[in-house]
Amino acid sequence: MTDGSPNDDSTSATAETGANATTDSAAGATAGAAAVTLDRIAVYPVKSLDAEFVDAADIVENGGLRGDREYAIFDEDGEYVNGKRERAVHRIRSSVSLDDGTVELSAPEMADYDGPIDEADDWLSAYFGYPVELRRDPAGGFPDDTEASGPTVISTGTLEAVASWFDGVDADEMRRRLRPNLVVDATEPFWEDHLFDRRGTVVEFAIGAAAFEGVNPCQRCVVPSRDPDTGEETPDFRTTFMTKRRETLPEWSGGDWFDHDFRLMVNTAVPESSWGETLSVGDAVTVGDVVPE
Repeated sequence: MTDGSPNDDSTSATAETGANATTDSAAGATAGAAAVTLDRIAVYPVKSLDAEFVDAADIVENGGLRGDREYAIFDEDGEYVNGKRERAVHRIRSSVSLDDGTVELSAPEMADYDGPIDEADDWLSAYFGYPVELRRDPAGGFPDDTEASGPTVISTGTLEAVASWFDGVDADEMRRRLRPNLVVDATEPFWEDHLFDRRGTVVEFAIGAAAFEGVNPCQRCVVPSRDPDTGEETPDFRTTFMTKRRETLPEWSGGDWFDHDFRLMVNTAVPESSWGETLSVGDAVTVGDVVPE
């Protein structure tokens, strides 16, 4: 869902000013960051299924959050069974107990499952209509972006703004469509765009005691265009999104990442020195310098 690589070699007009905007971007972010705190932490214990909200989360050895995408569903060919490839995923409701490794699963025309995650393969196979299995990676999970494998970041202001582009969609539904790990309480739309700059650089920032590097704006896939409960496509979602994103792109956004405008949310990396740190709701967010990657 969040591939940081470009689709092609073309760049938008924002690329022309990327190098000159570095200092202003960092200064603006620093000035605006003093009152920003971590508002919500979400982990997705089973990749592509529902979020679990926690008050605190440890950072594991690849920079991700403990328990995030620790499990993933695979078909017989070893391919992910996820929202990009399997629309039926959206109709599954899940609730995972992170403490004892159990899961509750429900879906239309299926009896509910309530038991160990490791024993849910038969239920999932019956639902999808072909054999699947859950695999586990407790060390680092199955991140969407394997190079920028830290938690993804978005702001409350962005969720509100982007939801307003679509009839009948509120900020909570937009959060479910975009599936961020960390929501910060900045009310200014697209505040999180301060956390990346041009290609070849990262933006240093901290949440509480944990150091982060903001790498790039997430390149979105088909998942946000679908109703998160039914999988039904929202008409003209991608076109509307890209048009509005371009119209509302702040002066601090861009660098040379916007070769297309279907990008939102920030991919991050976590330096090894911060592996083992704990993030907590209410932690202060502070923004530092733009440095070479």
